Amino acid sequence: KNFIFQVKEYLYMKKLKIYFICGAGLGSSLASQMVAEDVLSKERFNTELEHESISSVPGLNADIIVSAENFKSQFDKFSLSDGTKMVYLYNIVDSEEIKDKLIPVVKELSGAS
Repeated sequence: KNFIFQVKEYLYMKKLKIYFICGAGLGSSLASQMVAEDVLSKERFNTELEHESISSVPGLNADIIVSAENFKSQFDKFSLSDGTKMVYLYNIVDSEEIKDKLIPVVKELSGAS
């Protein structure tokens, strides 16, 4: 793709709000967010990334929530916003797993080709 096409595509992409969730919202969610920032920046997606504790989930307005597999049963107890997509990771700092699981969801929701 040429540069001008890439710029136009970026400008028309929906900006996605992605939250990284862990128990306290400080350690593993921040580490996962930092790895995801690196992965997503290489793809040039229009995203806003934040990290929070699992207790904050009911009040979040997120397009995507990323968390560890071991929190999956806890998310079942919450009613999330319509359209919020969940991405569960076995290794929250594995850039390949983040790329394999998060990128397809971001492409789907952002309208990126």
